[in-house]
Amino acid sequence: MQDTVAVALVTSMSTLAAASITGLIGLWASRRQVASHLAAAREERAEQRATWTAQLRRDSYVGFLSACDQAYRRLDWNWQQENHDAILKARSETYQALRGLDEAYNIVLLEGPGGVAREAELVTRSIDDEYREQLRLITEAASESDDIPLNALYRGERRTAIEERTKRRDSFVEAAKAALNPTR
Repeated sequence: MQDTVAVALVTSMSTLAAASITGLIGLWASRRQVASHLAAAREERAEQRATWTAQLRRDSYVGFLSACDQAYRRLDWNWQQENHDAILKARSETYQALRGLDEAYNIVLLEGPGGVAREAELVTRSIDDEYREQLRLITEAASESDDIPLNALYRGERRTAIEERTKRRDSFVEAAKAALNPTR
């Protein structure tokens, strides 16, 4: 009978040990699986965050370029106007275009990165400078003739303004592309 108790005791102990080992292995496997799921979830959230950030940046850059285009259109209108007083009377429209540019520039400042924001600042400054130059030339042209457009009176200044626009816009676009596609 003692042998039977001993066998039963050994059998029950081995069953308990096997169950414990199985439980520990199951716990270990579950922890690894949970850790793997958490890592995958973190990775997915990081990818989503990066995609979302890139889209916000892209939208702000496109908005900025659109505001630049509006300002360029107003400046072009000013260059082509035969009546210089009409330019001065339409200053509010030009101001609105420049104000829209400032608003778009502020969004680029928020979205960054710094290199793109610096290029946006240079574009904005060049547009403001061109407008100030136009106002100066209108005053100067008042003594000349009021029926000759600024671009006819000041061809060199106009050409310089267009070259500056192109250079600044292209620099901004390159910085924006680099920010949106860092692996390029």
